[in-house]
Amino acid sequence: MRKLIAVLSVLFISIGMFAYVNEGYVSPVVNVVKYASPAVVNIEAVGKSQQSSLYDPYFDDFFKRFFGGELPDTQKDVTAIGSGFIFDKAGYILTNYHVVENSNKITVSMADGKKFDAKLVGGDSELDLAVIKIETQTDLPVLELGDSDKINIGEWAVAIGNPLGLKHTVTLGVVSALNRRIAKPDGSGYYVDLIQTDAAINPGNSGGPLVNIHAQVMGINTAIINTSEGVNLGFAIPINIAKRFASSIIKDGKFEKAYLGVVVQTVNEELVKALGLKVETGALISDVEKDSPAEKAGIKTGDVIVKLDERVIESNEDLVSYLRAYSANTKATIVINRKGQELKLNVILSSKESKIVTAKKSYFGITVREITADDISEMGLKKDLGGVMVETISSSSQSILGLKTGDIITSIAVNGKESKITTLKDWESVASTVKKDSYVALLVYRKSYGNFYTKFYYRGE
Repeated sequence: MRKLIAVLSVLFISIGMFAYVNEGYVSPVVNVVKYASPAVVNIEAVGKSQQSSLYDPYFDDFFKRFFGGELPDTQKDVTAIGSGFIFDKAGYILTNYHVVENSNKITVSMADGKKFDAKLVGGDSELDLAVIKIETQTDLPVLELGDSDKINIGEWAVAIGNPLGLKHTVTLGVVSALNRRIAKPDGSGYYVDLIQTDAAINPGNSGGPLVNIHAQVMGINTAIINTSEGVNLGFAIPINIAKRFASSIIKDGKFEKAYLGVVVQTVNEELVKALGLKVETGALISDVEKDSPAEKAGIKTGDVIVKLDERVIESNEDLVSYLRAYSANTKATIVINRKGQELKLNVILSSKESKIVTAKKSYFGITVREITADDISEMGLKKDLGGVMVETISSSSQSILGLKTGDIITSIAVNGKESKITTLKDWESVASTVKKDSYVALLVYRKSYGNFYTKFYYRGE
């Protein structure tokens, strides 16, 4: 009995001792979460597709006989779930574009349970950024936007969001790397300059904030590594890119991307030997558009771009992806290698939109534009591909035709007669003559998909 009492006494003393370790200590992460969580929101975006008057049930048989293939399945209601955060008391919210893309109803839920309808102010699929807005007379909590250029590897990183629909989940880690580049899941290019973190990020975290220990937003949680390949590898878009984007969207209603005006290809061993290049990596200039920023800066065919500002360029994908994050009318320093000599050139990147000729009229709910040198580089197109690029598309036409902005129309067939589309003039000359009650098919090229036909029955405007 005495031994038992002695053992119990030691046990109680030990428990008492451990209970007072770090007494009164509160993790600084607790304060970060208390401050940041009210401004983090859950986003539900519903995309509703329905058959429009363009569709005719007898067209499937017509298309089989003249073109082959089946009509695509009717799209169904789809609800995307993601995260976002309020960054302005006027009700502006930052999130990922893929969360709200093609949605016709967006609902925002706050941490306190309040719900609001939101509208899309603007978005960009290449940057995967979007700004949405809610209307309320309530004083809204906001998050402070930090400076992602001052992030250090190893500093604390707190991710707040709604992974797998589990609202306001908090995960903790560190910034494990900077300036990461990973391929987008749809094959449309690369995410660049990403912040890498080991704070757990899962589906549903998209659009939520990655904050530092001062509760300042460092980035927007966007992507994860396939769980079959690795775990605890999440990526966020630097907040400085998002700040430039949001400012432009709110002020002008759009984000004008930088335009350089070159066609580039990746330097490889064959090109080095054939052209006698003095570098083994970089973006080789194969064409320079007349009067473009590149030409004005002194860039010539045969030059190899090896650096954009402080970013090393090892391939054409590097150059294209980095340029996407630049806004129009900004200055940049480009380092080129010209026959072994390294030159530093200053360039003023202009507005891409100002260099593009767009069709004056919409046909079938579609507005198209000409293809530029930058498009050829970004999409890896053949110079002689021809065609026109889809600039805008109405929601009713999008649901039936299945087109996306950036698709290239290379031919149009009307009632069994097909015409090749090489220029904007070709498109307008055929599209403008299509009469109502016509069967129409478009041959479309999409980078991540290839060539495909889309078809519809045209009942007139």
